[in-house]
Amino acid sequence: MTASSPFIRRVTSRALPALLALILALPVASTTAAAQQTTPVIGARASLESWSDPLEALGTLRADESVTLSATVTDTVAEVNFRDGQVVEAGQLLVRLQDDEQQAQLRAAQAQRDERRATVNRLAQLQTRNLAPRADVEDAQARLRQVEAEIQGLEARLRNYRVRAPFDGVVGFRNISLGSLVTPGTALVTLDKVDVMKLDFSVPEVFLAILAPGLPLAARSVAFPDERFDGHVENVGSRVDPVSRNVTVRAELANTELRLRPGMLMEVIVQRSPRQAVVVPEAVLIPSGDRQFVLVIDEEDDNRVERREVRVGERRTGQAEIIEGLAGGELLVAHGVQRVQAGDRVALLGIADETTSVREILEAGREERG
Repeated sequence: MTASSPFIRRVTSRALPALLALILALPVASTTAAAQQTTPVIGARASLESWSDPLEALGTLRADESVTLSATVTDTVAEVNFRDGQVVEAGQLLVRLQDDEQQAQLRAAQAQRDERRATVNRLAQLQTRNLAPRADVEDAQARLRQVEAEIQGLEARLRNYRVRAPFDGVVGFRNISLGSLVTPGTALVTLDKVDVMKLDFSVPEVFLAILAPGLPLAARSVAFPDERFDGHVENVGSRVDPVSRNVTVRAELANTELRLRPGMLMEVIVQRSPRQAVVVPEAVLIPSGDRQFVLVIDEEDDNRVERREVRVGERRTGQAEIIEGLAGGELLVAHGVQRVQAGDRVALLGIADETTSVREILEAGREERG
């Protein structure tokens, strides 16, 4: 049977359309399979957060109020009413000096006052009946006022024998004992008001234009490395040091738990120019020369990736501010950036955020495959 036989011509004419259809379908099928392939990635969302430009400095803590209470008279200690480090209230008696002699003088003056008051009353009654001259009444009233003034003086001197807390605070170590002889100027106890702390630090004068009362700040101490103490600028010094060209800034920190102490060294970060900003992890940025790009995942277009240029502002550890090109809430490729091109579709393994890290997402994926 030859190739030109009628049978072969009939078979060929019937198979040719099916063969052509198969040939044309092969590229389409391969293209569809390629389109269905996706690259696994981990995403991260651009967030709208409070942002500021940090200004770092070192500062020293001071008590809001601090005083060393001293003796103003010479006598012996009769009573000590505090313990080391005790929290005391304003007006509380801390130390009493021996005042028996002064108390006796006061009682004598008070008795004399009672006597002269009775004399004034008696003469006043007689004078109303014209039985005593008016001059005698006036003299008796003058002597009464004199003894009342003496009593006021004695009471004022007696107050010097009692040392009281002038404000709420924490006392220092007790360095005096009962019976100790003290003289004017002898330090009896220290008292610090530490529920609010003053924090003094210096910054270069170039920042004067942005420093103002009320500016928020955060402070940390090596004593409490995992804690952050928030406060605000209370005042800016009126003078610039002509040698260092620095200006002193005073801030206030809340210390309700009384953990901070006067004299502590603090690392200060002043929050300059506070604002709301679009913030992304630095891992999503793709540098290209002096330009920056990100890969945006379009969740409405079956997770298709778009390469987009953005303008980056300030940076801080692990984060960057986006000034232009992104909106808060957009989903970005954070892990797997090098394996994805614009227009690709991606398979989202998870979204890294403050509660879930990239490592946790990868470990969870390995466990599922295992």
